[in-house]
Amino acid sequence: MIARLDRWALPMLLVLAAWLRLPGLAMRGTWDGDQGHDMLVLRAFVRDGVIPLLGPPTSIGDVHHGAWYYYLLSPIAAVTGGDSPLAVVAVIALAGVAAVGVVWWLARSIGGPLAGLVAGLVLAVSTAAVDESTFIWNPNFIALSSAIALAGAWRAWLGGTPRWWLVAALATAITMQCHVLGVALLPIVGVPFVLDARRRRLGRVPWGIAGIFAVGYLPLAVNELTTGFSETRAALEYLGGDRASNAPGVLDRFGIVGLRVVSWPLVGLITAAFLPAVAATAAVVAIIAGLWRAGSRPVAVAARWYGLGLLWSVAFLTVAAPSLATVIPGLPNDHYHAFADPLVVVLIGLGVAAAVERSRAAGGVAGGLAGGAAAVALVALIGWNVTHLPPAVHVDGGYPAAEGAGTRVLDALRGVGVASDDVVLVRSLPSFKSTEAVAYPLIRSGQAVLAETPKGTAPGSVGASQDGAAGSWRGLVLLCDQLFRGAIGADCGGPAESVVASDAGGVGTAGAWGPLLDRFEAHPGRWVSVYGPARAP
Repeated sequence: MIARLDRWALPMLLVLAAWLRLPGLAMRGTWDGDQGHDMLVLRAFVRDGVIPLLGPPTSIGDVHHGAWYYYLLSPIAAVTGGDSPLAVVAVIALAGVAAVGVVWWLARSIGGPLAGLVAGLVLAVSTAAVDESTFIWNPNFIALSSAIALAGAWRAWLGGTPRWWLVAALATAITMQCHVLGVALLPIVGVPFVLDARRRRLGRVPWGIAGIFAVGYLPLAVNELTTGFSETRAALEYLGGDRASNAPGVLDRFGIVGLRVVSWPLVGLITAAFLPAVAATAAVVAIIAGLWRAGSRPVAVAARWYGLGLLWSVAFLTVAAPSLATVIPGLPNDHYHAFADPLVVVLIGLGVAAAVERSRAAGGVAGGLAGGAAAVALVALIGWNVTHLPPAVHVDGGYPAAEGAGTRVLDALRGVGVASDDVVLVRSLPSFKSTEAVAYPLIRSGQAVLAETPKGTAPGSVGASQDGAAGSWRGLVLLCDQLFRGAIGADCGGPAESVVASDAGGVGTAGAWGPLLDRFEAHPGRWVSVYGPARAP
């Protein structure tokens, strides 16, 4: 039966993965500052020829991810002129579907058809993996790139042509480009490469690998040479700071991080599924322990390799990302450890396949109980994910809601005579949050804006005329996010905005603004206030 299923396993898994990811894609993913920023960078890249040398900003000071994230998305952005978030997220969704196929192939290569089927099925229905495939964000390529890296490394390790190491290196470099902490994947792939190099000749492959990483970091090198090593200085400043001052102790962090890394692709965020997360983590640990010495040699090798890889990942992230010990509701939380998802899912496939194989070998009641327990656990895992899939429409309405907000802003401004070539100032409360969620639909509609962000003006912004005084701008769009009410010091929807701008108030020392034209909740908890042209001081 398994042999017959194996013939159809890959197409069935890909269809299932696509069915869970592609329908209604325009409204399924979140839309906020990160998504607006990425689309603005892509728009400037393909329309104006502004080549990004750095990727999206990280949450650690002024450090950035890799620029190749934008290069990977640039072909579809070029086709659509940077004006279709749907086209961009569709590429990310297709990458999520492809990751299911690669994981199926990897698990099947190690543990046979049943292992491949189980691993592919788990990733296809994973609520975390489905969510990662439905919105624009740099870590959302990592499930595919990490799976390809592991698959290439496994094929090379089994004695395949050394050129498979080039595939593994390219995919590892993409993982590292899409998130700075993807560097944790490097030793997971690199150590087996070194061991393989010691047992056979790899020819020119090492030179090819060096070339891949050199090309990958060429944009960063150009940036460093032209900006006085800005990224290096920012990274050293971050490393020299007290990153764990408010975090739990190292052992507590290790436990929390371990729970998050292992359980994320299986049951989602631990705060929403703590007991299932504990059970899933315990199951993965038991699988690693059970396969460490038992089972066929390839399965045992993979169990040791991936088990140590997970242990390394947890230890690395415990030190490098102490903030993982704290979950912030309302914000994406998977990006630090998405590279480990394929490790976890493949181990699940290997564990179930090994349990079924042992039950057949043992026979009798004991064998039946072992096989039955594995089947029940798998059904429970699949059932949990199927009943906890992300909603068909994201709670914030996705990009269509942002586009509607942009249209409403423009209607208010046009009503008082603000033209498309008049510069409109866009600011945010709190000031450390980007304005680009609303700036993108305004710029896409042809409105001239000066959108402020914590790290300068947004891509696509135009400069204010004259000396930058308030009188040179023809309107103010003020964003306020209730999620950061504590940092703002007042509630959005009126009280917070009155501190910054009001009918009689000013914006810093720039002068007073005209009347409030409109105020509305563009997304749950995210308010937009539109003020008329500034009055001369």
